[in-house]
Formats: sequence, C-alpha cells, structure tokens
Amino acid sequence: MNAKYSSLLESLTLHNGIVLKNRIVMAPMTHCSSNPDGTVSDAELDYYARRSAGAGMVITACTYVTPNGKGFPGQFSADDDSFIPSLRRLAAAIQSKGAKAVLQIFHGGRLCPPDAVPNGDVVSASAVASEREGAIVPRALESEEIHAMIKRFGDTTRRAIEAGFDGVEIHGANGYLIQQFFSPHANRREDEWGGSVEKRLAFPLALVDEIQDVVAKHAKQPFIVGYRFSPEEAETPGITMAETFVLLDALAAKSIDYLHISLNEFWSAPRRGVDDSRSRVEIIQERIGDKVPVIGVGGIHTAEEAAKAMETGIALLALGRELIIEPDWVEKVASGRESEIATFLTKEDQQRLVIPDPLWQMIIQRAGWFPVQ
Repeated sequence: MNAKYSSLLESLTLHNGIVLKNRIVMAPMTHCSSNPDGTVSDAELDYYARRSAGAGMVITACTYVTPNGKGFPGQFSADDDSFIPSLRRLAAAIQSKGAKAVLQIFHGGRLCPPDAVPNGDVVSASAVASEREGAIVPRALESEEIHAMIKRFGDTTRRAIEAGFDGVEIHGANGYLIQQFFSPHANRREDEWGGSVEKRLAFPLALVDEIQDVVAKHAKQPFIVGYRFSPEEAETPGITMAETFVLLDALAAKSIDYLHISLNEFWSAPRRGVDDSRSRVEIIQERIGDKVPVIGVGGIHTAEEAAKAMETGIALLALGRELIIEPDWVEKVASGRESEIATFLTKEDQQRLVIPDPLWQMIIQRAGWFPVQ
C-alpha cells in the first residue's frame, strides 16, 4: 500500500465500541431492484455482497417504515415483522464479506408517488407541495399520526436488530419526511411540531429518542444509530447552514454514533446562513467533528481524491457511484494498485460488476448520472 493512502485504511472505533475496519463506507444508493412484494431480491443480495468485502461499513438503500412511506418502485420494505427474514438475508450478505451492515430507514413524505402508497394518501408535515416537477399537495399529518409515525420508526429499528443488522441510519436528508419536518418550506405548522427552528427539531429528535430507547431495550450488543442530513435547501424559505448547526448541535447532544452529510459534491460551498467560503464539509467538521464522527461524501473517485478529502479531518468517507463502478476500490488501494481503479463504465460491464437490471437501466438511460463509455 502507498503510505499516503494509509489514512483511508485505518480502523475507527465508534463511541459505542463497534470497530470499523477502515474509513470507507458504501453510501446508500437507490437501486429499485427489490421484489414486487417488498422483499429483498437475489439480484440485490448479489449486488451488495460484491461490494461488501472492502468497505468498513455498508449502508443499504433506504427501506420504508410504513406502507404510505414508499418512495420508489422496487424499494424493499421493513414495515412489518413478516419482512424480518428478508432483512436477515440482506444483513447476512453484507456481513459475510466483512463489512458492518447498516439499514437506512425512511419515509418519503410528500415525495412519495401517489400510486405507490395506499389510497394515494401522500402525507407530510404540512399541506405544502414540494417545488419538484409534478409535485402534489400532501395531506398534513395529525398530531396522533405523528406519534404513531415515531413508533413505526422504532418498530423498524427493532426489526433491524432482530434481523442481525449492526445499526440503522435515520434518513433525514434529500427532502424526505424527516427533513420535511425540519424544513421551513415543508413545515408550516403552528403546534408543537412546527414554528421556530427549535420546534421544527421536535420530530427528528423524537425519532432519535424512540430509536435509542428501542436499541437499549432490544439490542444485546452495541448497535449503531446514525443520522443522514442535507445541510441546505435550495427553496425559499428553506434550511440554511445556520439552521443545520442547530440540528447538528442537538443531535450531538443525543450521543448519535455518526452524522452523514448528503452532498453531490464534497467540496461544494454553502449557499447561505454562514459567512464562510470553505466547503460545507469543512465547516461542519469544524463545528461538530470533535463530538461526533462525520461521514463526508460526494464526487470522490480516485485514491488521491479520497486522501485529500480525509485531510479535512472527517472520520469516514462514503463512496456511492464509485463502488458501483469499482467494487474492488478498497482492495486495490490496500494492495498498492490504486492506478487500476476504474472511474467509468462501458455498456458491457453489467454482468461483470453484478449490477441488477433495474439499476443498470437507470445508469444507461439517465444521461450524465454515471460516466459511461
């Protein structure tokens, strides 16, 4: 191994005592490849197993916690105990190759397609449509439904424990339900669940409390609870970096095991809410990195780029598209073959890279998403 990449392969011990064998995380990536009944498919298992030998931790694509939380076609479910055997297969496929397996838990909120949820009942914090093309106006959740939703996240965490996962990641990013409650764009409530930035924190913090209580009650060994967040929103009104600091400080006080930034570009600068020209990752690491391990992500392909990213002080680095293109990324760095890391696909690569058909079709058809030659 080239010594200048040694930081990528150092182990990390989380606050709860779980040891990650290196600093590389497989990022959660939507693949739309599960069975129609919501169970994990064989193709999906093969896809994860192919990428789990190198990374220290693998975070799955998001699974929905209630029937009205489904956000995509081909998404796997964890909304009922009948799915525990399916989840167990997924955890085992990842762990059999040496990585820690983390289940990302989610509800799509106002971004759920109406035809994907029972009776087309799309819900959110408030009856405010997103600004995405084709968005519909959701129904605002009643207070008792919010309490029930919090419990459903706890129920899914119990299923993750029973299925043998090493942890869960709370998906509070990318405009989905948890972020909608924190967002001044999506949350216009005037009760205990909305209003000031502190009141908009009520739902995500209640989720953390519920999930940590479930872990304390059901886990027989240390169990990871991470949180993914988007640091800003483009909308006005929308989440600013200043508001994100309030969220991160509150999460750190809950002794969360890690905080995972959701970004397309690692070095992107903030839009508003802070007078600082550094990247969002650097600003967030300075703010919170001495209290909670931070996972950075976004547009990292080569070992050189990864090592530079680690110089910001972040604890972990997530690779998404790059581990699809190059499943042996970590192994090549470890064996001094970093020059052999592939950074693009060809149209003949699907079988060799063990990519399920639905994901492969998205890769080929969505121009610019992946570098395809």
